[in-house]
Amino acid sequence: MPTYRDEVVVLRTQKLGEADRIVTLLSRRHGKVRAVAKGVRRTSSRFGSRLEPFMVADVQLYEGRSLDIVQQAESLGSYGADIVVDYDSYTSASAMVEAADRLNEAEATPQQYLLLVGGLRALARGEHAARHILDSYLLRAMALSGWAPGLEDCARCGAPGPHSSFVAQAGGMVCAACAPTGAARVHPDAVSHLTALIRGDWTAVDAAPPAATAAASGLIAAYAQWHLERGIRSLSHVERRP
Repeated sequence: MPTYRDEVVVLRTQKLGEADRIVTLLSRRHGKVRAVAKGVRRTSSRFGSRLEPFMVADVQLYEGRSLDIVQQAESLGSYGADIVVDYDSYTSASAMVEAADRLNEAEATPQQYLLLVGGLRALARGEHAARHILDSYLLRAMALSGWAPGLEDCARCGAPGPHSSFVAQAGGMVCAACAPTGAARVHPDAVSHLTALIRGDWTAVDAAPPAATAAASGLIAAYAQWHLERGIRSLSHVERRP
């Protein structure tokens, strides 16, 4: 059928002509979708505010040759208003949707959609530190795409851990024999924090020492950007507090 409905998260928008926008959406059932939202930049638009970044909506789309067309949009989660008023939440949300946009179409699964919605909801509600929510999202999104970092046994040769060096190119923690010269050495507290983030153990995450959280954030940023093959520009605006 040329017309279909789906739940979506708005990842980004760009102007088209005088009144239209192209919206990039991560949908629950149809993967990543690019569509034209006609007239949304007019003040009289019926659904313009529902198609801003970080918003979650139920949309009806008409399937086009290159771009679909948004016909209807009903709000499911108005997270944008609460996110944009807080700098940490805004920059973290920007990095999250940029990472989601960078994932290949084949990796845009229902689980990826639900993970992103959950992360944006947590940011809007201030459930945890914004940087913790971002770090957990990045690790879990990578894991859903088949890129879960090895945090126990050596990611290169499988030697039993614990190990003290992290190499993004190798896939995580590596043993002394596999660690290249200059490999980042990681304190056990930072490794424990990485494990808690990927498992969603928020009690442990919130109790982690600041030095461990700062070190883990740097490793996660390097790991995500390595596997996405292009830098996540929004990460440069995310503050890392020691």
